[in-house]
Amino acid sequence: MRTIQERALDLFDERGFGAVTIEEIATAAEVSPSSVYRYFGTKEGLLVADEFDTMSAATLGELLDPADPVGSLVEVVRRYESPKDGPSDAQGDGRAEVGTAGPWRRVRYFFTEPSVRSAALAAMDRAAVRIAPLLEAGGTVDAAQARVLAHALTFGYFAALETWHDDGGTRPIADYVTEGLAPLRRVWSV
Repeated sequence: MRTIQERALDLFDERGFGAVTIEEIATAAEVSPSSVYRYFGTKEGLLVADEFDTMSAATLGELLDPADPVGSLVEVVRRYESPKDGPSDAQGDGRAEVGTAGPWRRVRYFFTEPSVRSAALAAMDRAAVRIAPLLEAGGTVDAAQARVLAHALTFGYFAALETWHDDGGTRPIADYVTEGLAPLRRVWSV
């Protein structure tokens, strides 16, 4: 899957998102178009798909601490940005030169291509639906509160990511997530 994503990014970076077809991506990745559709569904799905989408509920539960979901999310982001555990970047600290390696290469399309933004927002909604039961299971909130908090967490993350993008990716994403979600930490400490 990662190879398909990388070949797609190569083509998007070279020719533009709209000018590339699934068939061209499949050819570049040396797979069939049906494999691309099976793994990602759409061209937008190539950009928004990540490991979170395929995690089991148990694995997700190991990553998310219902007592400190913001801290848990920040830790996941830091691991993603880590050169040894995630995609590499130019500086080794989550920062990347615009249009090069690291998170910037994929994430910038979330905020420059309207159809990709829509797909990313749909992915955030699906993530919130998966997170809400974990927050409820923590025993401090009911189902409605867990749903609201899960959406605040996921869409807050997306807003922090957009701020990172708008700033040109000059600091690690985790810094933006930490700063942006600081108000939510107060919710969980009440």
